[in-house]
Amino acid sequence: MKALSIAVFGASLLFSFAAHAQTTVKIGVLTDLSGPYADLSGQGSIIGTQLAIEEFKAQNKNVSVEVISADHQNKPDIGAAIVRKWFDQEGVDAVVDIANSGVALAVSQIAREKNKVFLGTGPASSDLTGKACSPNTFHWVYDTYSVSHGTGGALVKAGGDSWFFLTADYAFGHALERDTSAIVRTNGGTVAGSVKHPLNTSDFSSFLLQAQSAKTKVIGLANAGSDMINAVKQASEFGITANGTKLAALLAFITDVHSLGLKTAHGLVLTEAYYWNLNDDTRKFAKRFAEKAPGRVPSQIHAGAYSATLHYLKAIAAVGNKSTAPVLAEMKKMPVEDIVFGKGSIREDGRVLHDMYLFEVKKPEESTGAWDYYKLLATIPANEAFRSLSESQCPLVKK
Repeated sequence: MKALSIAVFGASLLFSFAAHAQTTVKIGVLTDLSGPYADLSGQGSIIGTQLAIEEFKAQNKNVSVEVISADHQNKPDIGAAIVRKWFDQEGVDAVVDIANSGVALAVSQIAREKNKVFLGTGPASSDLTGKACSPNTFHWVYDTYSVSHGTGGALVKAGGDSWFFLTADYAFGHALERDTSAIVRTNGGTVAGSVKHPLNTSDFSSFLLQAQSAKTKVIGLANAGSDMINAVKQASEFGITANGTKLAALLAFITDVHSLGLKTAHGLVLTEAYYWNLNDDTRKFAKRFAEKAPGRVPSQIHAGAYSATLHYLKAIAAVGNKSTAPVLAEMKKMPVEDIVFGKGSIREDGRVLHDMYLFEVKKPEESTGAWDYYKLLATIPANEAFRSLSESQCPLVKK
């Protein structure tokens, strides 16, 4: 009888320990902390990730979450080396952000090789859920198809039916030019050509002169961050826009508009997944973000870091552990729902589906306060915003 009591006590003790055992999760935010994408990703992506963890831990005491971060310097070899070390030596379970498609494509393959999770909230290339798709990679916020479909399609329909591209010379720029060219031609427009420029270019004079000589109605800026900002500023200085040529900022962020100022940026048409002043929920998230970054509002990448991290942690809680295969399956099974993107879902190719929004930048006299920059032109439903599965080159998709 005494032995039975000890056995029962022992079993009870083991159950108690199991019930209170903590799952420890380590997330690495790989971002641009010093280059052309630092404002639109960078420290803000770390803040977005931290906000998701704080929200999750308030309801889930048995999951401990640690965040580390690093600067990929927009170089695939450096980003790949960091992630390999994170996975092999530092126990990182998931990587968030990477606002550089070249780095993201490299990291996606490493995550697959190491059976870890990649939450791509910063990269743009639609190849991440196309020919280079992986069961371990999620493409969360936008891609080159969605922004070209929104901005490019709208401008062609408004009469901008002849295009020349100013393109960042790496994976992202090439994909953005390719996807926008397809949309322009589908809508009856023509593409005269393109000129490629290095990442982080300060002087666009020669590139803009080549674009201007094409005498098209639209110059498509297949670049982002400081490259896009410099191109827009210098195009204005050279009088290109004053002559009636339209600039298409194919991947622009609210941080870019802030840097340009409304006097220069007004009239730009752009497509985003999140705008801080869109509704009560987006304003609520922006308020939380501003508590950690005074005087700033979140970009769509910052919002994406929050959304992806929160969904990943919810899946771990639902599974009861962080084992990769069941967590990946749970993430794709669970509806995506949060205060930044609303309701969404995840397809078998890893594409996260949610509405996208077509905006026009306000004139200075239309703005009612700090960061009040956008007018909503159209809501693009999730099922129209992204490339359909029937068009997918992803080998994971059943034909």
